[in-house]
Amino acid sequence: MAKALRGRTVLQARFGRLSLAAVAAGLLLTLSGCQGDDGSDRADDGRATIVAPGKPGEKARHLTPEQAAKAKPDDSPNAADHAYVSRMIEHHRQALTMSALAPERAAADGVKRLAERITAAQKPEIGAMEKWLARYPAPAPAPSAGASAGSGGHPQGHDHGAMPGMATEQQLKDLAAAGGADFDRLFLTLMTAHHEGAVKMAGEALAGGNNGAVEEMATEVVATQSAEIHRMRSMG
Repeated sequence: MAKALRGRTVLQARFGRLSLAAVAAGLLLTLSGCQGDDGSDRADDGRATIVAPGKPGEKARHLTPEQAAKAKPDDSPNAADHAYVSRMIEHHRQALTMSALAPERAAADGVKRLAERITAAQKPEIGAMEKWLARYPAPAPAPSAGASAGSGGHPQGHDHGAMPGMATEQQLKDLAAAGGADFDRLFLTLMTAHHEGAVKMAGEALAGGNNGAVEEMATEVVATQSAEIHRMRSMG
């Protein structure tokens, strides 16, 4: 519960900043009403302008499209964004592996339905994150002594098992070998820890990332998986 609360606290702080930026950007890009000889508001060179409403007591500014584009907040991905997306793809894949065992091995219908929901939510999220990585490839790491780069610009030997909440190989083997009520108990235990790790990673991305799309994805993870943590605890 403490982890979930910390995740929500980080989310609330970050989301508050996001909301202000989004409102400012939206207001900045509001097209002006029609004014002038032909009913349009135009700059000296005849181009349409964009109205940037001023603060209370201040007049609105009229900007060219180029000026408005420069005034928009910079949400270029940073290292925290890239780390979150690349790691969360692997994190989600393990959740799908675990959930795929439930239809044949779980005893409780509630566990089976939970596994179905996890698959339905996380499979599309993997697709969205893979598309994001294709659009924003991670920069190649600077060469260092004793280090070699693997495919995709990621250093070789990255230990995905070190991510919070990831089940070990032995735990996955134990889950695959279990059945009935034993499977249900182990699945809920492992998946609760897995979700708690995902919420922690999402909170770190919300605190340290800069890209709006990543913030939206991390926000969805916090909301969805926090609710599922509560549900799994009530089932255990």
